[in-house]
Amino acid sequence: MAKFDDTRSYYRATAHAAPSHPRLEGEHKADVAILGAGYTGLSAALELAEAGYSVIVVEAETVGFGASGRNGGQVCSGFNKSMHHVEKVVGSEGAKVAWEIADGAPKLVGERIKKYGIDCDLKWGYLHAAEKKSQFEGLKEDQAEWEKWGYTGSKLYEGSAVREKIGTDRYVGALWEPGAGHVHPLNYCLGLGKAAHEAGAQIFENSRAIRLDTGDKPAIHTEHGSVHAEHLILAGNAYLRETEPYLFRRLMPVGSYIVATEPLGDNRAKTLLPTDDAVSNCNFIVDYYRLSADKRMLFGGRATYSGLEPNDLGGFVRPRMLHVFPELDDVKIDHVWGGYIGITVDRMPHVGRIGNRTYFSQGYSGHGLALSNMCGKILAEAIKGQTQKFDIMHKFKHPIFPGGRFRTPLLTLGMFWYRLKDALA
Repeated sequence: MAKFDDTRSYYRATAHAAPSHPRLEGEHKADVAILGAGYTGLSAALELAEAGYSVIVVEAETVGFGASGRNGGQVCSGFNKSMHHVEKVVGSEGAKVAWEIADGAPKLVGERIKKYGIDCDLKWGYLHAAEKKSQFEGLKEDQAEWEKWGYTGSKLYEGSAVREKIGTDRYVGALWEPGAGHVHPLNYCLGLGKAAHEAGAQIFENSRAIRLDTGDKPAIHTEHGSVHAEHLILAGNAYLRETEPYLFRRLMPVGSYIVATEPLGDNRAKTLLPTDDAVSNCNFIVDYYRLSADKRMLFGGRATYSGLEPNDLGGFVRPRMLHVFPELDDVKIDHVWGGYIGITVDRMPHVGRIGNRTYFSQGYSGHGLALSNMCGKILAEAIKGQTQKFDIMHKFKHPIFPGGRFRTPLLTLGMFWYRLKDALA
């Protein structure tokens, strides 16, 4: 699997100064050991440390190195499945709890930013953009479903009215929602890490796990040390890989890529996104984009399933940006980067437990910024004995990806078909 150099990212170039944490050396004990210093792990660490638990977080690289520090910055609401699907799995009462989780996830991000004074350029407002009429009809259904669950304030735009929100003729309609938005994802993650550390959690960086004990005596073992704990949380998501085979077989790491233009200036930026909302389209292979605080266009899209990094990341993504905004043809690309997101077979987060003492959450399937924060909190609550939300999320069954060792080429072929459908539609 390609590692992807995060030093090329716009986020790394504009990250706030953050303390470095030592490498794990020697034997350590804690109430809870957490593998992974991204949103899921740090969210759980913060909740547990504030509740008085001794917590040790072990990270293979540095805080926010993985998807948490290199994603599109979109604070999405909801799951990557309809509430109709959710209700079929968990029933009407369970769906009420699931809605609290989905609706509460972006709110939790906003609350933490305010509570801990995290400087990460938070901006509310999100647009779902439809390139064809069938997609716009789907957005109308989404709005009706939201209103059924009490989520109000959204607005539909159709035809020329879409240009009030997005400066392009590519879309026939759009659905705007007030309860989602965008942030600088790495600065948010660094702020979350700072809050967890100040609450008492220990963080060890550059400490790759070489072995896990997930039985009655949980432990994380690295090359230079180990942590033994009463409970273990696995929060590596797509970057956990084969460290835990049970989870690896139920997750597909998908490469996603982003370009950042040079600063566009206030006037030009406003012609592209007049209200500074985050945007994603409705295709199976999603385009997602937004403006940065210094008025660059951050545009992400395309996807790879091979585990290999494209030779020319900028050339891979830039055509998608010009498809939406052809007037950016003269604009220089300052940053290009990529990373992995984790998807599950049914696109719902995979939350559960191995044995009695090892908890995990993974597979946010494109909705990770908000949902990983919420799911980390849910894992912490479960360890504290508050299991209502954990029990609901645990009801979603996650089969192994078909194909065994051939799953990557099979999925690559499948995604080629969906990309072709998007192109021909």
